[in-house]
Amino acid sequence: MSDSVAKGGRVPWSMLTAFGLLGLPMATQQLPLFVFLPPYYAQDLGIGLTAVGAALLGARLWDMVTDPLVGWLSDRTGGRFGRRKPFILAGTPILIVSIWFLFVPPDGAGALHLLLWTMIAYFGGTLLVLAHQAWGAELSPDYHQRSRIAMSRELFMVIGTVLTVGLLMVTRGDVTEVMRLIAWGFTLTLPFAVALALWRVPDSPVARTTGTFSLRQGLTLLVGNKPFGRLIAAYFLNGIANGLPASLFLLYIGHVLRPENEAWQAVLLLTYFLSAVAAVPIWLRLSYRFGKHRTWIVSIVWACLVFVWVPFLGEGDVWWFLAVTILSGFSLGADQALPSSMQADVIDLDRLKSGRQRAGLYFALWGMANKLSLALAAGLAFPLLDLFGFDPQAEVNSATALFALAALYALLPVAFKLASIWTVAGFPIGPETQSRIQRLIQRRELQRT
Repeated sequence: MSDSVAKGGRVPWSMLTAFGLLGLPMATQQLPLFVFLPPYYAQDLGIGLTAVGAALLGARLWDMVTDPLVGWLSDRTGGRFGRRKPFILAGTPILIVSIWFLFVPPDGAGALHLLLWTMIAYFGGTLLVLAHQAWGAELSPDYHQRSRIAMSRELFMVIGTVLTVGLLMVTRGDVTEVMRLIAWGFTLTLPFAVALALWRVPDSPVARTTGTFSLRQGLTLLVGNKPFGRLIAAYFLNGIANGLPASLFLLYIGHVLRPENEAWQAVLLLTYFLSAVAAVPIWLRLSYRFGKHRTWIVSIVWACLVFVWVPFLGEGDVWWFLAVTILSGFSLGADQALPSSMQADVIDLDRLKSGRQRAGLYFALWGMANKLSLALAAGLAFPLLDLFGFDPQAEVNSATALFALAALYALLPVAFKLASIWTVAGFPIGPETQSRIQRLIQRRELQRT
């Protein structure tokens, strides 16, 4: 790592590009994994909503075991190959193989197949994504540079998602063909992106430690990190809010809006993510001026004000929903990147108190919150739809079932987002506080040399 970047200087665009590009192939498999896969297995393969929800929830609970273990190990890895790079290398083949079995399932694939290969895919994703996030948090100690680093990753992820939606348009909504093409593309692009990142981006330095402490003492410090507790709680609630419409998007479009042309599904998704790309520079500049947590709150409020109108839409209101899609898409970039950048600042506080660099463990807990929130969203939404009599294979559903679908798609997410605002309001680490924490860390390390 260059001395300038390590001391908080501006991260060069070449490094940002090499680091963020890894998010592109990861995004191409994430959208199908969370949006296309549940209804595909439930509807096209005929497994059923409740079975799919149970399988995805079970796989996420498995993640709760693997995430902290991988984070703990990555924080203790060192040597000639670095701290984070070995985990990215290890996760790459695991993820490629599991995506093939999930996206191109063999004949007769059922709930057990979905559970097994989702668990393997989540494990490979944990190895890769967790190391990538921790790596990004350690690239720069600067409050605002961390936002640039996080935004670079999220920008490439949005671009990857746009490419996925483009495939949906080219194939005219053929989800089976889209997933097959994505499996091929993922297999070809992920190794290239990994190789570029490993070549062009320096690995995280091993922090000097201030003595030893027991696991119990380490957990006490983690639990006592109150800003982390508030941040991860807000992120978890907001994750449920985002997971509900992601899981129900195709069902909502197909059964409530019922557009005459199936290409509308791809158009709406593409518009949503292009809006997110366009808004990234705006959110970045706002965070420079008003701070990360205030900017994040503004983005959440914006999304709520837009989404509350969705239950008033019905069959044929596609153009109105297009407006909702454009406006709600603006908040996506801030919603993903700013909390991750705030997490890096929270880790500084832990490093000051513990004397250790535990980004892997913190991002493991961060990943657990994200994955559990998405699993709970699917695990709640599908059984509730079943309860209200919604049938994804029926041509026409009752008014009660359709209202339940619209409410789960839009109103329940608004409630979770409002709860996340209440949780993160008044977050104590801003640019001045973070700069003071960094100075104290540097002073202590200088004293030890």
